[in-house]
Amino acid sequence: MTPNTPAPTPAPTPVTWADFHAAEPGFAATAERRFRLYRHQVLATLRKDGSPRVSGLEADFRFGEMLLGMMPRSRKALDLFRDPRFAIQANPGPDAEMADGDVRVAGRAIEVTDAALLARFIEEATPPEPFHLFRVDLTEVVHTGMDGEELVVRSWTPGRGLRTVRRGNEGPVG
Repeated sequence: MTPNTPAPTPAPTPVTWADFHAAEPGFAATAERRFRLYRHQVLATLRKDGSPRVSGLEADFRFGEMLLGMMPRSRKALDLFRDPRFAIQANPGPDAEMADGDVRVAGRAIEVTDAALLARFIEEATPPEPFHLFRVDLTEVVHTGMDGEELVVRSWTPGRGLRTVRRGNEGPVG
């Protein structure tokens, strides 16, 4: 390394759902409850050319992890093998009310290869086999909801913690 070459950036420490839950138990419970309202969620991955791909997906919470299961060699799985960055949005539900708010999670999807964990998952979740299973390393969790007439955005990131922003009807723009 030359004197002008910056030192390599260390890989970020993985942050599991259990880590998030330990840091913000109430916020984690709210997010998980929102994901559990409906079976199917919306996953965004990156295609080979960098453009986004949106797919349906089931998210599962077990063993202190947020887990993403998918069919073998599905486009979304191939996207994640190539570039593990993703975002997933909880299903907004059947109407426009979203009384429980909107929840989004972003991070990196890491393939589960541990045979014992896969066996436990198969025993408890009984997924159709074969399948790919990814665990989530969190980079952000966001909940957007209403409090009366105010829009309330709560977001959590590792290292920064939980932040809340409230936006009311401040009047016309411009």
